[in-house]
Amino acid sequence: MLDYLPLILAGTLAAATPLIFAGLGELVAERSGVINLGVEGMMLIGAIAGFAAAAETGHGAAIGLPAGALAGAAAAAVFGFFALSLAANQAACGLALTIFGIGLSAFIGQHYVSYSLPGLQPVVVPLLSDIPLLGPVLFKQDWVVYLSLAAFALVAWTLAKTRLGLLLKAVGEAPEAAHAIGYPVIAIRYGAVVFGGAMAGIAGAYLSTVYTPLWVQNMSAGRGWIAVALVVFATWKPTRLLLGAYLFGFVTILQFHAQGLGLQVPVQLLAALPYLATIVVLVLISRDRKLLQLNLPASLGKPFLP
Repeated sequence: MLDYLPLILAGTLAAATPLIFAGLGELVAERSGVINLGVEGMMLIGAIAGFAAAAETGHGAAIGLPAGALAGAAAAAVFGFFALSLAANQAACGLALTIFGIGLSAFIGQHYVSYSLPGLQPVVVPLLSDIPLLGPVLFKQDWVVYLSLAAFALVAWTLAKTRLGLLLKAVGEAPEAAHAIGYPVIAIRYGAVVFGGAMAGIAGAYLSTVYTPLWVQNMSAGRGWIAVALVVFATWKPTRLLLGAYLFGFVTILQFHAQGLGLQVPVQLLAALPYLATIVVLVLISRDRKLLQLNLPASLGKPFLP
């Protein structure tokens, strides 16, 4: 067990990285009062855009991640046009975006089925990487893993300590009041939604250019839905979202090391563990109605027209 522990923990950080990006983006969008169920679709659009950019230019994740972010942001802007400018049902628009993303990525990805990318080498921190157990886990990761931690710190600080964070939460709680005192509610929500799309695009591009550097149809494998669930699991708090992402990352990695650990469990059940864990967590969280009502943005999912 101890021999596998560093591998499991190191793999947990990598497996949680796309969930952190996508979850933080959705958290910001929901804090502004907009629920976007199209995270899965935006991840797939970002994945194929990032992979295509990396394959065509030969620059790997360095160009793939920005391309994925732009593609995800563009998809989110389309969602915003219908859900914000036209005040259409947000849940329906999000589901339509997911369906569109699945189809578009599969269509474009046909050309890249046989391609593979070199991936990223881990960043080895001298001396610190030699620390027993923690060294290989914390100081031998690719730079995108560290970027996800920086993104978490930035989002958490912005929401808790800045005027922008307070304004974002005010728009999510009482858009009519924010509009009455002169704040552009729709513009602020657009910004939050596009930011969420960019983060989902980065998550998808990480999957296709770094985590598994080859193109596979539907390679997000439900991670977008897990990211949406993580926001509820975290009760709209970044720190809880980070911990939740690592929990789901651990469950995901555990299935790959189960045989080495001597666990006699069917492969199909192990593959379903992350999704079963999502259902269990949501059921447990939903039982605490007071906690949900205390942190739930009051205008979440409600259209606003000035």
